[in-house]
Amino acid sequence: MIPLGRRRWAIPGGNIPPDSTGPEPRWTSFDELCVLNAGDGEASVAITIYYEDREPVGPYKIRIAGRRVRQLRLNDLIDPEAIPLGTAYACVVESSVPVVVQFVRQDTGRAENAALGLMGYPDDGTG
Repeated sequence: MIPLGRRRWAIPGGNIPPDSTGPEPRWTSFDELCVLNAGDGEASVAITIYYEDREPVGPYKIRIAGRRVRQLRLNDLIDPEAIPLGTAYACVVESSVPVVVQFVRQDTGRAENAALGLMGYPDDGTG
């Protein structure tokens, strides 16, 4: 298959909601990355988290088999350190092969639940 996606993506606007309502884990508030590896080879992915008031943290490393998708709750990242809840952040996703990255937020802090999904910004290497 012709490679689909890019090797580097930027996701601004992260902020894992600190509160949740309803039964866990389905109704736990979260930020999530959905990463599609449509190619044949495995993707080695490194995620770096950027903050307003301190140095970046990472890389958080994951692998995604060829022709697979991985949904990764950013709440679950703990090594090298957990992302603080209710804290503004952005992330850069770098992959060994082209991938497609979508950002999803589920905010269940109130009875009126909210969900948001948007594409990351793909870097084509020209900027």
